[in-house]
Amino acid sequence: MIVNTELEQKGNLFPSKIIKFKKDVDTLFFYTDNNVILQLKVLRDSVLRFRYTTTGTFENDFSYAITKYASTGYNKLVIEDKETYFEVTTSKLICRISKENLSVSIYDAHDMTLINQDEIGFHWEESYEFGGNIVKMSKVVNERESYFGLGDKPEHLNLKGKRFQNWVTDSYAFGKHTDPIYKAIPFYTGLHHNKAYGIFFDNTFQSFFDFGQERRNVTSFWAQGGEMDYYFIYGPKVQSVVEKYTDLTGKPHQLPPLWALGFHQCKWSYYPEANVKAITNKFRELQIPCDAIYLDIDYMDGFRCFTWNKEYFPDPKRMVKELADDGFKTVAIIDPGIKIDNEYSVFKEALDKDYFCKRADGPYMKGKVWPGECYFPDFTKPEVRDWWSGLFQELIEDVGIQGVWNDMNEPAVMEVPNKTFPDDVRHDYDGNPCSHRKAHNIYGMQMARATYHGLKKFNYPKRPFVITRAAYSGTQRYTSTWTGDNVATWEHLWIANVQAQRMAMSGFSFAGSDIGGFAEQPQGELFTRWIQLGIFHPFCRVHSSGDHGDQEPWAFDEDVTDIVRKFIELRYQLLPYLYTCFWNLVEHGTPILQSLVMYDQEDSQTYYRTDEFIFGKQILVCPILEPNAKGRRMYIPRGTWYNLWTDEQVQGGKEKWVDAEIDSMPIFIKAGAIIPKYPVQQYTDEKNIEEITLDIYYKEGKEVSQVFEDAHDGYDYTKGRYSFRIIKLTGKPNELILQQHKEGTYEAAFKWFKLKIHGLPFQIKEIEIDNVIIPLDKLIENGTSSMIIDKKFSEIHIKGNLL
Repeated sequence: MIVNTELEQKGNLFPSKIIKFKKDVDTLFFYTDNNVILQLKVLRDSVLRFRYTTTGTFENDFSYAITKYASTGYNKLVIEDKETYFEVTTSKLICRISKENLSVSIYDAHDMTLINQDEIGFHWEESYEFGGNIVKMSKVVNERESYFGLGDKPEHLNLKGKRFQNWVTDSYAFGKHTDPIYKAIPFYTGLHHNKAYGIFFDNTFQSFFDFGQERRNVTSFWAQGGEMDYYFIYGPKVQSVVEKYTDLTGKPHQLPPLWALGFHQCKWSYYPEANVKAITNKFRELQIPCDAIYLDIDYMDGFRCFTWNKEYFPDPKRMVKELADDGFKTVAIIDPGIKIDNEYSVFKEALDKDYFCKRADGPYMKGKVWPGECYFPDFTKPEVRDWWSGLFQELIEDVGIQGVWNDMNEPAVMEVPNKTFPDDVRHDYDGNPCSHRKAHNIYGMQMARATYHGLKKFNYPKRPFVITRAAYSGTQRYTSTWTGDNVATWEHLWIANVQAQRMAMSGFSFAGSDIGGFAEQPQGELFTRWIQLGIFHPFCRVHSSGDHGDQEPWAFDEDVTDIVRKFIELRYQLLPYLYTCFWNLVEHGTPILQSLVMYDQEDSQTYYRTDEFIFGKQILVCPILEPNAKGRRMYIPRGTWYNLWTDEQVQGGKEKWVDAEIDSMPIFIKAGAIIPKYPVQQYTDEKNIEEITLDIYYKEGKEVSQVFEDAHDGYDYTKGRYSFRIIKLTGKPNELILQQHKEGTYEAAFKWFKLKIHGLPFQIKEIEIDNVIIPLDKLIENGTSSMIIDKKFSEIHIKGNLL
């Protein structure tokens, strides 16, 4: 049932006057004359939690989304009882709660700008069908306000004027505007008057968001049950909002292994073993870098999870070892449906231990998936998650699988009207028993969580790598993700670009799309353009359906193969840059992709840009999204940028035509950036690298860059065994200064930096390294602006005469 947000003035559906106030350290309680209570908790100076009940008591305070590691604490908390409102003040915010109707207004404590304001605010409607309430919140739309976030919605980045629902759904071959699809991330960022705030509605029931569609000046969110429980997060920068939300719901528990950032190849399905080997051998023969090969459901015996089809794969341990010797990690799929088969040990054990989900009247939930009739584990029960994680021992510890891919975990069920569990299915919900109405959106998250713990346990001391299709807020703690079963069309190339940006803006950076499209068959041009985009997504994988044609890099023609190789090689060169981005994600929650509005929210031209984005902090990317294009107009953000291919300098803050034949795409580097690059490898850590290139882009002024290095796997970096270099660039008309500061105890194997300086406005006459002048003929290569220096330098001065 979809509830209209138009308010009906009847009964006791609205809070009334405050009659009592109570304070308990950082938590405030406001009691009204019709049994409604508002609980306001101050988590940080810029993060407030609003929780409402209509019964006089609150539910057990439990959330799968909120991490126990979330930052708390504030510098200031003052509560004042004014004539018509209560005023709660922190060092960042002033929150006023109306005594007349419990409505909330929030201001910037620095300049008293109104940031967010209830329209009618909290209201509700009794659910006669299920019991409980349909809980609602309405807010005023501010002048020129824009909205961003909500996860994987295949829509324009700016959500203004649109309505969405959150109900994770297996949506094969979804299209632009399809809603809902695979993920439920009920978090958005609002932006007006150059101030950004976030709202995270932590309610796992089916929820809805209306950004001024029904009523132009009202934005609202509501859910089909549970509590009105939301967090208000103040920036005022968009990036700060996303970082604080990510801190609240959890940063990734550890860095991914470096190989997980390489290029991956997948298909439904590569089998038998001879076919898998033919694919991997072709990669090495054609010298196209690749780190992982995937096994879809056909590797199993009758699609039974944790089994092998011995006809297709007679000795999986040997095969996986041989693939590893050739530089390939093997990733295997695992689905939640467990085949009903009393001869199948996984089914029998779960049945004996009563681990499967049940219907309201007692029988087990039965549904058809790939194996046929299945039961489904209740991953919301801790014992079931522990049992599930233990099932990975043979697959990981014995066979040697390095990554696991969770699919169909919305959960998807075939041949039923709603394609998932019925509403009456019961779940433990970690000791908070509920129906599937509440557990549906977190089912896939809890499966991924259990899978993650299995890999962490049995792949130790190596880091786990898990991928999930379904997700709720907080899933980014455990896994990476992809955007589901897309289609090989130009429209879906646009969708993939928008989805990856939106996922990063929703706290889930480690995401990508099925490059080339899962359904149907791309032409070579579309595949090429998709690869060009995909190498700039944190998760980079080609995946296609066996119902259609081949989709390997060599499946089209020689020209396509050569261009695809060129761009995959660029991905591998940029791995130290991307790895550094992941360090900032894990440490600070900093998104790896930045939409232009996040990069420069002061420029209102960025609010409606969808195509361009910033990869990391210093690389501007704009994919070609139409066939037969020889270039495109794109928006260059403010500042100076270098064309990657030509070194041409361009000034931003405007649209510009950029040439981009099929073997190119618009890529620009921020002036002042220092981009670390590896030599091309066929897989990560193939070579003992002795030299890292630093591409230095001259800027008159200052810029700071970073390079993170560690062992590329394992947990030693958590004990300080890492190398984090901060390199400051200062450019003057006739001098370039580089200053390096290093943190951590790790000594990377490489010995040298090769400096390649772009855009230097003077001819080099003198180089001073750590107070010692070095003869030019010992450093400069063939009269260029390239030189090789010891990685341990502290300060370099490069001087010259103006050209």
